Amino acid sequence: MSTLEKTELNIGYIPLLDCVAILWAEKQGYFAEQGLKINLIREASWSSLRDRLAYGFLDTAHCLSAMLPAAALGTDQLQVALQTPLVLSINQAYISLRQDLCYELGIHAEDDEKSSSQKLVRALQHHQKVNLAYVYKHSIHHYCIKEWLALTDFNIAHTIHLMTSPPPSMVKGISEQVFDGFCVGEPWNIQAKLEGYSFIVAASQNVIPKIADKVLAMTQEWTEQHPFTVEAMVKAVQKAQDDLKQRSDLSEVWDMLVDYQIIQFECSAQRHVYDFYKIKNIIRNFVGESAEPKVDDFIWLLQQMQKWENLDLSEDDQLQIAQSCIYQQESSTV
Repeated sequence: MSTLEKTELNIGYIPLLDCVAILWAEKQGYFAEQGLKINLIREASWSSLRDRLAYGFLDTAHCLSAMLPAAALGTDQLQVALQTPLVLSINQAYISLRQDLCYELGIHAEDDEKSSSQKLVRALQHHQKVNLAYVYKHSIHHYCIKEWLALTDFNIAHTIHLMTSPPPSMVKGISEQVFDGFCVGEPWNIQAKLEGYSFIVAASQNVIPKIADKVLAMTQEWTEQHPFTVEAMVKAVQKAQDDLKQRSDLSEVWDMLVDYQIIQFECSAQRHVYDFYKIKNIIRNFVGESAEPKVDDFIWLLQQMQKWENLDLSEDDQLQIAQSCIYQQESSTV
């Protein structure tokens, strides 16, 4: 095994189901097998995670895919080159609305995304104030809300003012009516529903393509200085991903997520049964057949930034930036 440039790493994460492979790799000793000692650091928000990654307080992090091209463009406050060697999740976000708002607008469980969009947009067209939140400006969650509204009215989608809230604060925000709906990854939609505040009205995979949502990210400077450490880290997380796909019994994984206060509600094969199996299914299918980052995903994210943020990028610019977001292992470890 090649000599690791660094053996003790700080890995940041936001409490969401799709950080599970990182947590599981630590719990199962897969990082230790690669000669790595890991300090898992729970971050309060995506902005704090971004800053701490950019300034070197974190070596790597569970990161929003759209943060990478945004950081390259300098539209994300900090202009820093971020790269990913590994996808952690393909979009599994959901849009939830307050239960009383759903009742008022006549949104039912059987409504598809087009129907729920029409009913909400109709209220917005009649100047009803509805506050919607997403997790971060540069995220598939932002673009999912926009595209969902645009199913009915592009102008409404383009002009609506959206709020921002860290994922763990979504349930509190909707319970206190700070906002009326949100787009976030699990388990926060399920928790808000089980606590009686909201219903899920749209799934991201029915609104936008199957795009990388979270990735394992680090600065380009860090990858250039630590190529063998990157390789070891990726092997550990990939082993965890493979294990989670194949594992028939996820009870230890579930207990771990409870211990990390990611799952904060009672859910089992006897209680809230459908949600219990939904979470298990999500855990097993975060990356599909391949966790390899795709240039086309980052091109799509850049196109969304152009569409909703009025950026002006040529196709060549898009391709160059998209390629720069992906860590090229071959060139770094030769």
